[in-house]
Amino acid sequence: MTARTEPAEAETEPDAPARPALIRELLLVAGLFLVYKLGRQLATGHTGNAFHNAHRVWDLERALYLPHENAVQSALLHGDGLVHIANTYYATVHFPATLAFLVWLYLRRPAHYVWARRVLAVVTTAALVLPFTFPLAPPRMLTGTGLVDTAKIYGPSVYGPPSSDHLSNQFAAMPSLHFGWALMVAIGLIVATRSRWRWLWLLHPLITLVVIVGTANHYWLDAIVATAMLGVTLAVIHPPQRTASTAGRHTGRLAPEPSVLVGAGR
Repeated sequence: MTARTEPAEAETEPDAPARPALIRELLLVAGLFLVYKLGRQLATGHTGNAFHNAHRVWDLERALYLPHENAVQSALLHGDGLVHIANTYYATVHFPATLAFLVWLYLRRPAHYVWARRVLAVVTTAALVLPFTFPLAPPRMLTGTGLVDTAKIYGPSVYGPPSSDHLSNQFAAMPSLHFGWALMVAIGLIVATRSRWRWLWLLHPLITLVVIVGTANHYWLDAIVATAMLGVTLAVIHPPQRTASTAGRHTGRLAPEPSVLVGAGR
């Protein structure tokens, strides 16, 4: 009886066969963004309730001893350049960053793409319910808070007067999908990659949080509710499992291949 060692059969890459059809995914992602925009539009109106709820949220934050949004805005207002950058970040990063995230996952981590797309779809759909049940005016519209509409004063602004703005629902501040999507982008990239620097992706939601609060487009509670919704969704929709060979390839190192005895016991 002779015994020799041979490498075990290589583990299959779970991502490769999981890549869905491109046309279908383009339609699904486009539909997700369309639902996001149209859903918020359907929840327009309710101006009186929106301002009533805004004062309730403001008072609740003070009762919870959350820091004043004014402190963040005051820091941004130290220079026109800084507040202009914050307004630009709010206006231009939200959609492109999320789209770039999905495209990269589709091309490089298809199984993680399916997971992330499902999570974003669930969170976005759930977030569209709140404007119907809890319309909320953003803090920039509240009087007596000391906050200003930085986009209107310093530019650029993505919103017009609420009465004539037919592209967005400005009374849908809660939850903040700006923050919810940014947090999911960071979590998705951390889970799907193995670089030692991957935790730096958390800077994206951190900067987003400073921007949405400092520009007075959202309350702290808007981000907290978005985080809670994302947390519940992630607890239900789990990321794909990574095999040892996949993890080794993603880090640029080959995972050790176990040897088996061939011919033994025959």
